[in-house]
Amino acid sequence: MIQKIKGTMDILPDETPLFRYIEGIMREEAEKCGFGEIRLPTFEQTELFVRGVGNTTDVVQKEMYTFKDGDGSISLRPEGTAGTVRALIENGKYGDAMPQKYYYIMSCFRHEKPQAGRTREFFQFGVEMFGAETPAADATVISLAYSVLKRLGLEGHVKLHINSIGCPACRPSYKSALVDYFTDKKASLCETCLERLQKNPLRLLDCKVPSCAAIAKEAPRTVDSLCSDCQTHFDALCKSLEAMNIPYEIDSSIVRGLDYYTGTVFEFVADGIGAQSTVCGGGRYDGLVESLGGPKLSGIGFGMGLTRVIMTMQQHGISPVSPAKPRLYIASLGANAQTFALSIVSRLRQEGIYAECDLVGRSLKAQMKYADKIGAAYTLIIGDTEIETGKANLRDMASSEQKEVLLSSFSLS
Repeated sequence: MIQKIKGTMDILPDETPLFRYIEGIMREEAEKCGFGEIRLPTFEQTELFVRGVGNTTDVVQKEMYTFKDGDGSISLRPEGTAGTVRALIENGKYGDAMPQKYYYIMSCFRHEKPQAGRTREFFQFGVEMFGAETPAADATVISLAYSVLKRLGLEGHVKLHINSIGCPACRPSYKSALVDYFTDKKASLCETCLERLQKNPLRLLDCKVPSCAAIAKEAPRTVDSLCSDCQTHFDALCKSLEAMNIPYEIDSSIVRGLDYYTGTVFEFVADGIGAQSTVCGGGRYDGLVESLGGPKLSGIGFGMGLTRVIMTMQQHGISPVSPAKPRLYIASLGANAQTFALSIVSRLRQEGIYAECDLVGRSLKAQMKYADKIGAAYTLIIGDTEIETGKANLRDMASSEQKEVLLSSFSLS
């Protein structure tokens, strides 16, 4: 038997209503804030992610699905920001009125060890805003994520953690202090952190290995090394969040895993779903557009994992939707009755009513059992007698009450 590839998911019909419900809320909240939907290619030139995401990141070094394409190389998208920036530049949208606001709901791909909340193909809601450098822009993006989670019933079950990792002016001195601190403790670091010490020191703060995490707790804090501009920006963001009644916690361990982040970074962290507790993460990336060949243009955004959101909802017993159930099931006796049932079902569906009839030749008893199993609200039994008289009995499956109806004018609306 051929099975699905490890790290992928089958999302079955009884699960898709919840996905569609969540996606609908995401679209509504994004569009209320003026974000328009963008749809991007599933694969891009590998160089886009090497330059955009960062050559020193785990994503580029270890996790991308990359293939030869003629003389070049293409990769399945591991995230949405780099592709959105490429589209902004290629389509000349940087010349339009600012800010430019985009959102997407897409599948992304990373070759990593699958575990609860982490798959190789995953589904992400993301937003990107360009051309707005103010703390108010940061607060707007964060509030959009907060509004989505609140509407999904997760207020109180997720916590907003924020930090600032500084700008090109103040980050070098902080990195230097960080390297000095961790170099003195090299003997206690894991192999991955020893590599990060040379290539990407900020990621040392994000290690989940208990011994490294304990060391990182005492490391110098980014918020203690900010220049005056970064400090002013961060203080204004905190005031904006307070004015919007969005609770937050300053967390100096939040650095995010991609090289393009600068200044504000944030995560919404869920309780009770295991190691993969970040359901949403993002931040500011003011140098990314320029580094990919565009003009100097600020950017900020986030990515929210649908699967992790669903895990959090399930953990707290939040079930806002269930699979659709037919309003009517028509049980038929004989070929003529089946054809007649099809005609009624077709008419009801054109009126916007979900109706079903027998398609597999079940006995009447089996049809009634099936109607009950699929949760039909009403059943109608049609045979030769009902066709001749033009009348049939409509049964309410919840109360077992029956009433006679005229088939010629039958309607459930």
